[in-house]
Amino acid sequence: MAEFDDVMVVKKANIYFDGKVTSRVIKFKDGSRKSLGIMLPGDYEFSTAEREIMEIMSGNLEVLLPEGDGWKTIKDGESFEVPAQSKFGLKVKEVTDYCCSYLG
Repeated sequence: MAEFDDVMVVKKANIYFDGKVTSRVIKFKDGSRKSLGIMLPGDYEFSTAEREIMEIMSGNLEVLLPEGDGWKTIKDGESFEVPAQSKFGLKVKEVTDYCCSYLG
């Protein structure tokens, strides 16, 4: 899906790691949420309360998921799922455009 119709956008940005990772939340009429963002090259660790699917629109990174068997490369058009109540690591290799879906 290249675009989302009939959504509300939260104006205030989420800014992490001194501005190296940013996103904006979009809300749908059915109550679901996504965030759209950009990550600059670097190493990051995130925590999540909800289950998430992270879709990489463009870019290149490695992800270390909980209970995973090492770092996995993710590129343009690929995605990965993060379980609820967990932490995951990212090694962002180039500017990366992403869409994160929150699954509750």
